[in-house]
Amino acid sequence: MSAKSRKSNKGKAINRPFDPQIIGRARRIAEKYQVILQFEDGEWYGRGLELPNAFGDGKTPDACVKMTREAFAAVVATMIEDGQKPPLPASEALRDRQVNVRLTTEEKARLEESSQQAGFRGVSDYVRFRALDPRVLSKGG
Repeated sequence: MSAKSRKSNKGKAINRPFDPQIIGRARRIAEKYQVILQFEDGEWYGRGLELPNAFGDGKTPDACVKMTREAFAAVVATMIEDGQKPPLPASEALRDRQVNVRLTTEEKARLEESSQQAGFRGVSDYVRFRALDPRVLSKGG
């Protein structure tokens, strides 16, 4: 990536209007991303599987999903403007490698409960999300 593209969004407002073609493309991509919902303190919160640092909220699950997808679209539009490639939707990514982990019965039960409470469809998605979360990776794992 060139220095020019790295700096292209520096100082720009987050809520600025995007070029209509870019935001349209970003919304089409964002529509395919998985939204993970959580209900807390009377409010719904959403985050992305593919974009774990993009969040939304709402009074209803539908409102939350809509706001979360708008956050996805803004992130993807910014990536496109900067010449970056947005992540593939999880449903389209080819997963051709497997990792086996041995757990105690208690560890497995705790992991299943944690994944369910976090709104994941299964342990694999939960473990993949947690293990590849950039916030965790940037802290040294």
